[in-house]
Amino acid sequence: MELTAPAIFEIGALLLAAAAAGWLARRVHLPAVIGYLVVGLAVSPFTPGWVADPAQLHLLADIGVVLLLFEVGIEIDLFDFRHEQRGLVLAAPIQMVITAAVGVGVGVVTGIGPLAGALLGLAVAFSSSVVVLNITRSRRRTTDARTEKALVGWAVLQDVTGVVLTGFLLAAMGTAEHPWYVALLGLAAFIGLAWVAAWVLPQALRAVHEDKDLFLVVAIGAGLAIAGLGAYLFQIPLALAAFIAGLAISESHESAEARRRILPFRDLFAILFFVAVGSLIDPTRLPEALPWLGLVLALIVVAKLAVTYGLARLTRLDAHPLQLAVGLAQIGEFSFVLASVGLAAGVIDPILYTAILAAVALSIGISTVAVRWFPRSAASA
Repeated sequence: MELTAPAIFEIGALLLAAAAAGWLARRVHLPAVIGYLVVGLAVSPFTPGWVADPAQLHLLADIGVVLLLFEVGIEIDLFDFRHEQRGLVLAAPIQMVITAAVGVGVGVVTGIGPLAGALLGLAVAFSSSVVVLNITRSRRRTTDARTEKALVGWAVLQDVTGVVLTGFLLAAMGTAEHPWYVALLGLAAFIGLAWVAAWVLPQALRAVHEDKDLFLVVAIGAGLAIAGLGAYLFQIPLALAAFIAGLAISESHESAEARRRILPFRDLFAILFFVAVGSLIDPTRLPEALPWLGLVLALIVVAKLAVTYGLARLTRLDAHPLQLAVGLAQIGEFSFVLASVGLAAGVIDPILYTAILAAVALSIGISTVAVRWFPRSAASA
């Protein structure tokens, strides 16, 4: 009890601090996520004052990102894109490939190598699903219904395409103990396991549908267990495993109910995820990381925002193309996961890692504010 009480107090204090910081951020017309990141920076070991227990914070953050991407995977209806905004099915994957390819070129030119460049490009290619959803639900939004639908659809297809590209990247990053073909086989085996779960889990949820408490326990427990199994047995990053698991069951009738009941828990733990990201930013490395930070932000503008705008115009999407591009011009959850995996594998160094983390905070703030500068009557042409 004596050891547990401080840990419980710390979690409660972090959540209250995050709530206060999120409230203040919204009062000055910034996204609440920026407040969460600032709280993480304040309690990190790199800044003076109180230091949160890193192990505890990262465990809760891992739970948050697993529930977050499990729920995002559940939300996706791949077959829906055949009937609505068909241009998205072509445009979003092309944007991912182009942005990742530009990253490879940057890696060659800067000397960090094509593998590190591919990781950087793919990290930039992803948008934050949480931020995109918040943009479409904000009371201050100026987006119309068509642009909001395109925003969510584009972000969803980024995640789907990114899963495939990430699989190849993880295979290329395989160590001597785990060659590339072993990594690919592991990913394929896990996808097979996820499809088995897609048959078993809906039946289990159907059996306990009338018992709300058991339904919630089964839904959350399945997401955590499948993701943990993917990471432990198949060496798949937790976030990627959770997303694949959610995607596998997204077509079941029970998926919508599971998503609705998971949402409050997802939001709670997602806050701790962004606090954890903030706690990893080392301000002492920022001066050295500034050139890389500038490069990452430039990539977001040139290789993502501009490419998204051009593709939206080319495919004649029923949306405001520039507002769509600005709304997607940030990096988030998957980008952080990729950067963390790359750092652990020695593909990128701590300086570039710090730059990517700082770019997460800056790009979210800039994109969320800039997307509101468009008038509500903006034409989609």
